[in-house]
Amino acid sequence: MKFNKILESFFTYPAETLEGGVEAAQRVEGALISKRPLLVAENYLNTLGPGLTTGAADDDPSGIATYSQTGAQYGFGLIWLSLFSFPLMAIVQEMCARIALVTGKGLAANIRTQFPVWVLYVCTSLLFVANTFNLGADLGAMAKVTQLLAPRFDFGLLVLFFAVASLLLQIFTTYARYAQYLKYLTMTLLAYVVTACIIHIDWSVVLYHTVVPTLSFSKDELLLVCAILGTTISPYLFFWQTSQEVEEEILHGRTTVASRRGATHEEIRQMRTDVWTGMFFSNVVMFFIIAVCAATLAANGITNIATADQAALALRPLAGEWAYLLFALGVLGTGMLAVPVLAGSASYAISESFGWKTGLYRKLNEAYAFYGVIIVAMIVGLALNFVHLDPIKALIYSAVANGLIAPVMLVFIVLLGSNKKLMGAHVNTRLTTTLGWVTTALMVVAGVAVLVTL
Repeated sequence: MKFNKILESFFTYPAETLEGGVEAAQRVEGALISKRPLLVAENYLNTLGPGLTTGAADDDPSGIATYSQTGAQYGFGLIWLSLFSFPLMAIVQEMCARIALVTGKGLAANIRTQFPVWVLYVCTSLLFVANTFNLGADLGAMAKVTQLLAPRFDFGLLVLFFAVASLLLQIFTTYARYAQYLKYLTMTLLAYVVTACIIHIDWSVVLYHTVVPTLSFSKDELLLVCAILGTTISPYLFFWQTSQEVEEEILHGRTTVASRRGATHEEIRQMRTDVWTGMFFSNVVMFFIIAVCAATLAANGITNIATADQAALALRPLAGEWAYLLFALGVLGTGMLAVPVLAGSASYAISESFGWKTGLYRKLNEAYAFYGVIIVAMIVGLALNFVHLDPIKALIYSAVANGLIAPVMLVFIVLLGSNKKLMGAHVNTRLTTTLGWVTTALMVVAGVAVLVTL
């Protein structure tokens, strides 16, 4: 192959660049070699989309509260769950994304065509209940952390403000711009990583507890295990992942199911890169939240987080008197990230169940029913904050609720991904199917254990 052809396959250098002979060609080749890492990095970042957003949304206020309580109550004892849950979470989300790419439809739409209709109604009903409870807990937590900075603000008015702000963002912002905002909001979670780097942590102890699981099977520990699994392997993420893969396809001009059906191996590869990156980010954040809270809160005798200001103390070594501000920004950022995902995933599921027009790319007058479900979910979540729920405890209980409901959804995800007639060449491998069922079984065991202890 001619040298200028090789160059053009990497960059848009004109052929005239090579007219200076071998020396000029060598200079251009040197420039290519020096820039290739940047090109690789750019291509990698360009593959990140729904997977990264989904992974970041997983570390919502409910997740932050659950991981913080875990570190405070059990120190490093349960940090192994951050490593343990990563491949299970990634495999489940990869199955969801692959189902969407191959079929061109969301998860609810696929359940509707492959299973009896009552199955779909049960799934969407459970999802709506779990999502609205989780949504309400997140709104309440956002209001509480705002009061850390401005105690005179009324709790009810703050909850209403965040609910309205989130609704306006979903209804009047295009999906392309909306997704861009979501990516930037994920950066607020890095405060825990920075804190872990500046405080004294015996990393040999952390490493031991990361790779050697320990479990006492006490009531409180089982509750937290179920909550951790529920807030990492969450039902709303299953529906959101599939729906956003479809939205990405629509943004590229594939506006009909027929045009979206099927996927190339390159599309599947890029999706896997995106999904595994997002899930890795989610579990890394979980790891550092548990580690930081174990080294700061548990080490100082704070073993039960009952208020937002107690949770914020974990960041004091980094931010000093500004700890409340940093914690509040983290909760507000992830809350604004997760609340639309919770309401949106419920709407995708219900709208697909009834065959309504769906999609955040549509305007309000094009999908009244779709946006109507979002509004109803927000209203119900908002109302939950006025029945005297403890905002911090509600976050953990919402994670437990997700842990109890997730196994039901996982059964149908594994069955769909293993359906060769539906998935064709992209059907689950034997290993993927096995791990899918293992994940389902573990979620069932954790849920049953919690119910028995209660």
